[in-house]
Amino acid sequence: MHGNPLYHWIALGFVSVLLLPLSTAMLRGWVPPWMRERTGGLRLRAFGLLSLYAGTLANGVPRLSNASYDTVMVGIAVSIGCSVLAGLLFVLAGRSDARVPR
Repeated sequence: MHGNPLYHWIALGFVSVLLLPLSTAMLRGWVPPWMRERTGGLRLRAFGLLSLYAGTLANGVPRLSNASYDTVMVGIAVSIGCSVLAGLLFVLAGRSDARVPR
């Protein structure tokens, strides 16, 4: 086992309950109340949240399945890539919001 499985289950549960429904609702057109003034980059933020979700899956699932060391390292690399992609999408969403007049 790679670390305490409880932490990975908590992380997977957290992102499955919070990030996944929020991002899919945002992709379907729902705007959260705290983002009502910043709707220019809504889809980019939703894809950023989905990227964070994918990164958590890529990091947690190989560890919970007791995969080999190399597989866990690939999962970590994919998770870091997803996090960088999410950061890029959030920056692009902020720039998109700045272009939209209020």
